[in-house]
Amino acid sequence: MSDLLLTDLAAGKPVRIEKNGEAICVTKVGDEVFAIGDVCSHSDASLAEGEVNGYKIECWLHGAEFDLRTGQALTPPAVAPVKTFSVSVDGNSVTVEA
Repeated sequence: MSDLLLTDLAAGKPVRIEKNGEAICVTKVGDEVFAIGDVCSHSDASLAEGEVNGYKIECWLHGAEFDLRTGQALTPPAVAPVKTFSVSVDGNSVTVEA
């Protein structure tokens, strides 16, 4: 069973899902889909409410940026990475491995 449909994802518009008790931010960049932990490593803020620019997502609360591909913190105030999840796309079905 898929976690969401590819048609549910608009480029640059993150979506928050819950899987196995984890909050996950899923977003589409071009033809690629990425999934990272939804909670900013600096503050308890949802990254799915942030802004996507290329392969970066910016936390809406304090402006920390994370790489969607690696989870690495790119700018202060965040210094710790966020978890990344494998994503598989089969037709219109998107599955996050959590």
